[in-house]
Amino acid sequence: MKLGLFLYASHPPERAYYDGTQWDLEMIRYADELGYEEAWLGEHFTAQWEPIPAPDLVVAQALLQTKKIKLGVGSYLLPYHHPAELAHRVAYLDHLAQGRFLFGVGSSGLGSDLALFDVDGSTGQNVKMTAEALDIILKLWTEKEPFEYRGNYWNVNKTDTMFEKLGPHMTPYQKPHPPIGVAGLSPHSSTLKLAGKHGFIPMSLAYRHSAASKNWESIEEGAKLSGKTPNREDWRVGKNVFVAETDEEAYEYSVNSAMGRHFREYSIPLFKSLGRLFIFKEDENISDEEVTVDYIAKNCWFIGSPDTVAKKLDHFYEVSGGFGTLLTPGYDYLDNPEVWKKSMRLLKEEVLPRLKQNRKVLY
Repeated sequence: MKLGLFLYASHPPERAYYDGTQWDLEMIRYADELGYEEAWLGEHFTAQWEPIPAPDLVVAQALLQTKKIKLGVGSYLLPYHHPAELAHRVAYLDHLAQGRFLFGVGSSGLGSDLALFDVDGSTGQNVKMTAEALDIILKLWTEKEPFEYRGNYWNVNKTDTMFEKLGPHMTPYQKPHPPIGVAGLSPHSSTLKLAGKHGFIPMSLAYRHSAASKNWESIEEGAKLSGKTPNREDWRVGKNVFVAETDEEAYEYSVNSAMGRHFREYSIPLFKSLGRLFIFKEDENISDEEVTVDYIAKNCWFIGSPDTVAKKLDHFYEVSGGFGTLLTPGYDYLDNPEVWKKSMRLLKEEVLPRLKQNRKVLY
């Protein structure tokens, strides 16, 4: 099992943008030192608790501060970017990264972001725009001959040489393109079906443990549409983790600290307003009022001592059927950084060695 970070990035509303970004960079640097494989940064425009509208700017800084870790945007929200512009921006960043860049794509799920850009999510316009944008981007990267693309949302012309010296020339450093990741949240995720269909990296944000196996069914369902065979080694699964010397200490520094505050003040109220608290419910018959931080910590998180977390991870690994990389979301512990960094270190150095020895065989 490999380890990675997934940074929303979570910051409380009072945190200065500069200070929050410096903490994100510190987490990425430390992950690189510990041997984490990758770090992904999310993109949002109207979420004050996730205040990074240009994650590739953070990636560009992190590239200069790290040595081995791969860095990805997870995800560029394609309805909000002109595909010709983004194709060039990503290709250029891929050259700067020299093989360390990961290209995540998404269709956007925040109603406030959709409203800002006047995109109709209720009819699936955002999903259709995502498919069209990705098609254009891949054509710009892979087709050598000129073409005209007339779409429902964008028109793009890849011209031949103009004025003897001018014309499209920018393609990615990685061939034919950087690895493409697609994230999914719901148990029967349509975006994970898309990942399976195209052979992209599937990224499950599996809040409740039982959702993971349903996610893999979606990936397999999509793969059947194109005759592909998905590989569990490629599957990334996001789970909230906090490791400390004792279970009691882990509870205190997660539920009663920054991680718990994120859910208490942001995630729970947001998903309640959206009518989607079911994503946290192992028993969907419980009431929304029962979905508290304590409930989520018990049923969705891996918190505790190294022994406790290893046992929970082993059980989850078996329930899910096996996956290649565990992505742990990062939270704003700028006011108490050492407890978070210790959790990152214990996960890598104490928890992983305790896992069962069948990790190289995925069923």
